[in-house]
Order: sequence, then C-alpha cells, then structure tokens
Amino acid sequence: MRSSSTTDVCMIVEGCYPYVAGGVSSWINWLISGLPDLTFSVVAVLASSQNGTPKYKLPPNVKHYQELALFDIHDPEPVPDYGTSSTQGISRELRAFLKNGSKARLYDLDRLVNSTTRPWSINQLTHSDLTWNVICQMYEEILPETSFHHFFWAWYTLFGGLFAVLKAPIPQARAYHTISTGYAGLFAARAALSTQAPAIITEHGIYTNERRIEILLADWIEDSINKGFSLDDPRLDLRDLWISAFEAFARCCYNSCSDITTLYKDNQLMQLSQGACQSKMQVIPNGINLDKFKSAQAQHDNHKPTVALIGRVVAIKDVKSFIHAVGLLKNELPDVNALILGPTDEEPTYFEECHKLAVQLGLEETITFTGPVNIAEYLPSIDLVALTSLSEAQPLVLLEAGAAGIPCVATDVGSCREVLEGRADDPHPLGSGGIITELVSPSATAQAMAKLLRDDELRQQYGVQLRQRIERDYNEHQALKSYKGLYERNFERQRPKAKHLFA
Repeated sequence: MRSSSTTDVCMIVEGCYPYVAGGVSSWINWLISGLPDLTFSVVAVLASSQNGTPKYKLPPNVKHYQELALFDIHDPEPVPDYGTSSTQGISRELRAFLKNGSKARLYDLDRLVNSTTRPWSINQLTHSDLTWNVICQMYEEILPETSFHHFFWAWYTLFGGLFAVLKAPIPQARAYHTISTGYAGLFAARAALSTQAPAIITEHGIYTNERRIEILLADWIEDSINKGFSLDDPRLDLRDLWISAFEAFARCCYNSCSDITTLYKDNQLMQLSQGACQSKMQVIPNGINLDKFKSAQAQHDNHKPTVALIGRVVAIKDVKSFIHAVGLLKNELPDVNALILGPTDEEPTYFEECHKLAVQLGLEETITFTGPVNIAEYLPSIDLVALTSLSEAQPLVLLEAGAAGIPCVATDVGSCREVLEGRADDPHPLGSGGIITELVSPSATAQAMAKLLRDDELRQQYGVQLRQRIERDYNEHQALKSYKGLYERNFERQRPKAKHLFA
C-alpha cells in the first residue's frame, strides 16, 4: 500500500480499477496519468479483499492507495453493554436513512458508530448479538411479510457494506472524486461531511439504474408478496428493499457533491430523477489521445474484410449476438474475418459458452479470440468495429476506432448514437460515422456490417466523418482541461461549517 499525507484528489472507485480491465478503469488511469501536476490517492471499493494481480500499474502521482472490502468475514467480538438503546438507535437511524437518503442521516449514522464514548468495531456491527437484534427489529418494522431468511442476507449485504464504508479510514485530500453512487458514492459523501472538503461525482453508466435492472431480473431474490395488479399496495417486498437502498445511496451522494458530472446529456435525466440538483450538473465527454490512433488508421488494401468486437468477453457485452451476426454475415461474405479483442478471464463460464457457440456455428476458422492486446496494433487491419452491448455509457472503443477512421456498427445504448451520428442539437453536423442497431438483434447487426463491408466508398466516408467528430468533440486535451478546471474550482471552494451542513 502506498501512503502519503494530504493529496490533491482522492479518487474513489468501486468494482473496477485497478483489478478489472475495461472502459471505466482505463478512464481512471488516463485521468490520473493525464494530470501529473496533481497528486492522487485511490480508494478501491471491493466486494472482498483481493489477492490477485492488478491489471493497472498505479501512476507515479498516486501517493496513497487503500482497499475497502465490503463483505470480508470477520470473527465475532463481544459487544459492549450499551443497553437496548443501542439496538433502537442504530435501527432508527438506518430506517431514516433508507427512507430519504439524507446526508444529515448519514452524518448521524457516522457519529453513532464512530462515537468517541461508545465506539463500535466493524465486527460488532456485523457479527454480534447487536447485529441480530437490529436485523430482527428492522424486519418486524419494514418487511414482516417476507422471508426472514432472505431479509437477513439482504440486510447483511446492504447495511454490512454501509457499515464497512462508515468504519473505513478516510485519506486526507483537498477534494474527493467518486466514479459512481453506490458504496463509492457513500464513501465520498461521508468524506465530504467528515472533512468538509468538497466531493465530486463523474458517472459513466448510472449505477442506480444498472442495479435496478439487475435486481428486477435477479432470480435469487424471492418474491414473497403477491401484489397482483395493484399499483398502490403499500407493502414492501425484498426487491423494493434493494432498490430503495440504492436509491437512498444515490440521493445522499448527489446531495453531498458540489459538482455532478457525466459523459453525455441523456444521463442527466436519470440523475435528476434520483435527486440530483440541476445547477450542479455538467457534461464532460471522454477524451482520447488522437495522435496515438491517427497512426493506426485503417489500411485500405486487399486483405480479407475484417470486423472486430473490442471489449471484455462478458455477458453485458452480448458477445453471443456478435458471434451469431458473424455467422449470418459469413453467408453473404464467405471470406470475412472476425476478431474478438479483449480479456476472456472475467467471466470464464460465459467465455466458454461463446467459444462453444463459435464452434457450433462452424466459425472456428473465422472468429479469433485474442485475449488482451494492444488495440492500436490491430486497428490498421480492421475495416469495421461492431459493438453489441446491452448497456454502455460512452464506449472508448468507438472513440478509438473513430480516431483511426474506422466506422462502427453499435447497439442503441448509452451515447453510441450521439458518438456515431452527432448530437441532435449540433449546430455543425458532420454526418454519420456508422450504423445504430436495436439490441439483441444479430440479423440487424449482420445487415449493417454487410452494408458497410460491401460498399468501400460509403465505409470510407463514414470513417472520415467519424474521425472528424472525434477530433472536434472528444480529444483528451479538452477533457483534461475540463477536469483540471473542475478540480481547481473545488480546491477554492470552502465547505460550510458543520452546523450549517444541512441547512
């Protein structure tokens, strides 16, 4: 662990950097490396302590690094005899926080569990008679009609993680910058309330929306209450508890931050719906190193037509739809070559399913899974980049392909349409840089790829137009200048004294 005194910025990340490769992690590494005059600390919020090898080497201006494991198993400890008021107090504060996500309630919870006169350890808060009593009391008060067994594990996950955030040490920094709401957002909110330094959030995808989709689709959450077709049934079920908790986390984070940034305008609608204040909001698009990818521009020679999916082989990228699309495309262009460029170790079972699917479709000689590679080295031999993701924010792969003059076919998620076609309010439109398709539609993806691969003139035109848009709207100098200004503005901002925090 690197350690130092006060840094300029404390970056708080959840479930990604430095252990997981991907767009968000690459962005974090890019931002820190791109501002060498600033010092950073990094707090990595993880499900459990990691023993693996990080995917990223920390830049030299990272002076402090710590991990916050949310769900490590702790040995039980005896609980101090603070009386029954302890159970009632913690239960009351948790219910109040769950109800409205108020930063005042988070502040009260922080003072309660970190009291100088009645301190609690993380073990006592999560593995003790106190834990059991709080769970039983909250069960009776908010979800008595559900399965206690399932409520127990939901409570342990949601509030055990919250307690881990409340008990974690806070690095000293001039500003705290979180990359999501959730537990990272709670840590940023707590840090701002505790140190009176400003907090900032930059959202790529909207964390609360992503969790809501997962929760609604989860088959491990039991539905205990049959509400039929009623729209006004006041009873809460376990899915309601999960969603309410993450919505409360988001409101608390947004209300504690002085600036709320995201990568594209449409994200702001979801942020507003979760309690973000419009006057704090700003769009800062991703930026990339244009020179790096200009030298990797596509070679228009006589090589086999080549399409590539660039990204991790994980379910959210819907790689199976790409494989099916390649199978359909091969019927029309028998000599097509397909590359899947990216790590295969994050979801091993899904990778095996994708590999078997390629074999079943007779595509062993057509599709190549490369694993992690230097993308810039492959771009000159690629005619077309495809993206079949189910969810994205502002995919770096589209920006990188565009900088190399390679047109793209992408599903209509995140800002893909904005990147490929331009903003609807663009006063100087540049024309299309690719084709947008519907989700989970191998046939639509195959048709779009075939259209561009058959028409060299159209493909090259789209590549030129996309490169012009990337050069104008998504260069790293603009993005780094925006973040440098954001930080400097917050360094100058004075936090109110504690008695005025919740006015």
